[in-house]
Amino acid sequence: MAGYRKLGRTSSQRKALLRNQVTALLYRGKIVTTEAKAKEIRRIAEGLIAMAVREKDNFDTVTVTAKVPRKDADGKRVKEVVDGKKKTVYDEVEKTIKKDQPSRLHARRQMLKVLYPVKEVPKKAAGKKKNTKEIDLADKLFTEIAPKYADRKGGYTRIVKIGQRKGDAAMEVIIELV
Repeated sequence: MAGYRKLGRTSSQRKALLRNQVTALLYRGKIVTTEAKAKEIRRIAEGLIAMAVREKDNFDTVTVTAKVPRKDADGKRVKEVVDGKKKTVYDEVEKTIKKDQPSRLHARRQMLKVLYPVKEVPKKAAGKKKNTKEIDLADKLFTEIAPKYADRKGGYTRIVKIGQRKGDAAMEVIIELV
């Protein structure tokens, strides 16, 4: 007997489906799916959240100096002419960054093996590439989701049955983060 549900798909299709649904669950907070899929999604999502809770405070804060291009009032880079060529003017700025410890870095890479990249598009620019931003779901797990569940020992998701689907009478459920 298999240790997982096959969901009537080949292994690559099943893996892609589950990755997609786990990504959607962690990004949106709740999704509607079938009961069998929800039980498999729960296994993966709870493992990722548990990993994030374990490693949420495992980083060092480091101050670094960075070269940043100087910008004018319009937001364009300032250029000056040196030896007949236009060169961008840079300023040195002190920045504080988080440097992951090795175990947190490993956890982040394990998460990125499961999670797909997510792009957020603002509503007023729907259908355009401009102003889209990449959401770092691994960072969201560490900064938003893990602190919420820090004092919890498990059971980060809830499955609520909502009835049978009209087409094939499959049991539909809502899986959500508690």
